[in-house]
Amino acid sequence: MKTMHSTLFLLLFLPLTEPAPQAQQDAPSTSEYGTDHFEENIFSQDYGDKYLDEKRIKNDEMPTCLLCVCLSGSVYCEEVDIDAVPPLPKESAYLYARFNKIKKLTAKDFADMPNLRRLDFTGNLIEEIEDDTFSKLSLLEELSLAENQLLRLPVLPSKLILFNAKYNKIKSKGIKANTFKKLSNLAILYLDHNELEAVPPNLPESLRIIHLQFNNITSITDDTFCKANDTRYIRERIEEIRLEGNPIALGKHPNSFTCLKRLPIGSYF
Repeated sequence: MKTMHSTLFLLLFLPLTEPAPQAQQDAPSTSEYGTDHFEENIFSQDYGDKYLDEKRIKNDEMPTCLLCVCLSGSVYCEEVDIDAVPPLPKESAYLYARFNKIKKLTAKDFADMPNLRRLDFTGNLIEEIEDDTFSKLSLLEELSLAENQLLRLPVLPSKLILFNAKYNKIKSKGIKANTFKKLSNLAILYLDHNELEAVPPNLPESLRIIHLQFNNITSITDDTFCKANDTRYIRERIEEIRLEGNPIALGKHPNSFTCLKRLPIGSYF
């Protein structure tokens, strides 16, 4: 009798519903994590993907400091096989882009770059430079275009101190009559190892060093370095003129050097 009563008692307190499946019991409930948290996770993921996409785009547009080395206003892009000038940080003052594969320079390459003071494109493949490429670079003091494929010179900025275009293919017709005339700060001019038939005209008084060796210069006149009508005129600043390796006997033009403190280097016989 007691056993029957115990069995009835247990049956009264058994659950009236079946237990939920295991998978349903293990699933996290909405009340535990909240719908807001779930939406925030999705938003964060979407935002992160969007941010990464935007970052990739920016890096593609502004690759300079990924490809090159940027240090306090100086950009070093040497021997990295670039074929065009990369976008530069606006504060850049010095760009060294030597020994690359650049073929052309344009005004857009240096648009809104007011702080540039030195550009070095030595050892590229530059064949063409738009005339206004450097015209707005009012602070540019040093420009090297050495060891390229140039046939002509562009307009040069007025404050240049050093200009280097040696080892190119420049002929006299590729230099305009007034290219150097207004460069009142120009001290060093390297045009050696080109194809010049004559010394460039209107060289400024500021010049100290002129390298014209190994061209095709066949003659010079009394007005090339001096002033034929002014026997008292002296070029005070000239320290060195190199003319060796040209098909000219300098000894045949003695009156062309009367204003110089030192005779040009070259053959006199």
